[in-house]
Amino acid sequence: MFEKMLKEKYGIKEGHELDIEKYRAFKQDKTLYLIITATGRKEQEISELEQISGQLRSFGDKEIPQMVRARDGAQVCEWEGSQYCLLQYPGLKTNSVEKMGSKLARLHWRGRYMPFQVKTVNRIGQWKQLWEKRLDQMENVWNGKLMQEPENEFEKMFLDSFPYYMGLAENAIQYLADTELDGKPTETDNGTVCHERYTARTWGKYVIKNPFDWVFDHPSRDLAEWIRERYFYNTQTYQPAVRKFLSSYQQGARLSPFAWRLLYSRLLFPLHYFECVEGYYITGSEQQKLALEDQLLKHLKMSGEHERFLGGFYQLAEAPARALKLPSISWLNK
Repeated sequence: MFEKMLKEKYGIKEGHELDIEKYRAFKQDKTLYLIITATGRKEQEISELEQISGQLRSFGDKEIPQMVRARDGAQVCEWEGSQYCLLQYPGLKTNSVEKMGSKLARLHWRGRYMPFQVKTVNRIGQWKQLWEKRLDQMENVWNGKLMQEPENEFEKMFLDSFPYYMGLAENAIQYLADTELDGKPTETDNGTVCHERYTARTWGKYVIKNPFDWVFDHPSRDLAEWIRERYFYNTQTYQPAVRKFLSSYQQGARLSPFAWRLLYSRLLFPLHYFECVEGYYITGSEQQKLALEDQLLKHLKMSGEHERFLGGFYQLAEAPARALKLPSISWLNK
């Protein structure tokens, strides 16, 4: 599918296409190329990600790919109505699940030292504004449907459940605001290279550090999203995995009180609920709507278990909550 593009646009030939994890790739001798869709990405953003990649490689991270320029010097290749970027890997290393935490800590450590100001992919200090905007948008949809009969079972569940999740989201926003107001960041709380959404699947069988997954943010972002995904993957067996992951991470970077509080505020925000409802009203697929209706029903049935997870999180994570004076949410700890 991409052989002609690689030959014409990059001068790369005499290899073969293959699939690696979620990526389309091209192997030429010992060199591996990943073909990344870049449609909708701005040139400034791609340039910044290229700069960050170069810095991480210069700091000794051998798992960071190099962006390959097309023959005309362009970062982005136009092909059959879409845009692509090419990443070159010298080789892939097999991932070790037991070492994911420590590997992430090393990436965060290296990612703090950028000798330039990160702008386009910077998310530092933006959580509160983004959460408030998301909550306002959903509240507007909910208010617009209050005076109408629900069209189906999903809408009935949404109308009944939104006040509860609005309260949980407001708790998250307030917890974050209090943390930013009276928390004391340390050097380890500086912005670093993070992921839009870091989960156990980000690095699958192989450690593929794809710059197009990255944002610049507080390291607790990645920790919270990994824990969130692990919890919802199996609400009965997540505890050992979460403890092991956090323990592995903290072998290289102890979490400050500020980091613990940011992590917890992010877990408090009911992203699973927001994504389910937003996805339902965005999709045009009836099959997808039915799947999201089942998902919402499952979330609502598990709300009590979710409360127990949030209420006992600091204890589960073996965080020194009393020594670090980490605030709790009173109604979650009853």
